Amino acid sequence: MSENKSEVVSENKTEEKLPISEFYKVIDYVTIFKSAKWWEAIVVFESAGKKSIGMYLWNKRQDAWKRKQKFTVRDLEEWNKLKNAIEQLTPRLANKQP
Repeated sequence: MSENKSEVVSENKTEEKLPISEFYKVIDYVTIFKSAKWWEAIVVFESAGKKSIGMYLWNKRQDAWKRKQKFTVRDLEEWNKLKNAIEQLTPRLANKQP
C-alpha cells in the first residue's frame, strides 16, 4: 500500500458502491485510501437494529473487491477504550525505541 496516498474522501457519491455485504445497511462512510488494488474505508452500518463502525480493507483480485480485514467498534465505551489505548501508544511512532 505504498502507492500515492489520497485525501480522505467525504463525498461518496462519485465513488463506486462499497463492496460490503447486503446483510448490512450502510449509513455513511469515509474512504481513507483507495488505489487500483486497495481500498480502505471507515463505515457506519446497521445490523439487526444496532449501529456499528467498521474499519475495512479490501483488495481487488480478478476485477472484484475482496475483504482483507474488518474491525468493528460496537459502542462508545469500546471506542473510548480503543481511543485511550491508541493515544497512549501513538507517541511511540515518533520515538525510535525497541
